[in-house]
Amino acid sequence: MIDRLDALEQRLAALEEAAAGRPGGEVRVGDGEPWLIEESLRRDPDGAVHYGGHVEVAAGPVRWQYGHTTGDLLARDWSLVADGLAALAHPVRLHLLQLVLSGTDTTAALVADDAVGTTGQVHHHLRALAAAGWVASAGRGRWAVPATRVVPVLALMSVLHTP
Repeated sequence: MIDRLDALEQRLAALEEAAAGRPGGEVRVGDGEPWLIEESLRRDPDGAVHYGGHVEVAAGPVRWQYGHTTGDLLARDWSLVADGLAALAHPVRLHLLQLVLSGTDTTAALVADDAVGTTGQVHHHLRALAAAGWVASAGRGRWAVPATRVVPVLALMSVLHTP
């Protein structure tokens, strides 16, 4: 019982420190062993960010993983991703992306959702998402999230939903 209390106190202290914006400590969300952290340390001891996942979508299974060293990420021009982020920075676009990822793949079915607006508005938002690579035309008024974007968008949503 004391071990569990000590573990909870350590996790709380780490979360409070992270929330205060101070670096240091290990913050884990969820239970279980930090297997991803351990593997990341083994592969890239100088620092890295790895993410991946396996997802079943309407089009079939998607397995995807990616990683960057910390040095590579910090050396990149972050302004180059602004357009991709801007395409997601609208509630209707996020909702459309969620609908398409969940299997609603026709323009007609998307327009039927009360939260997305008119056909013209839906096309406007889909064009912005497509230009940034978040969705692609699957022909004849159908839309899909490219396999290479499924896990990244879910990882992004996971990061943004993490306390």
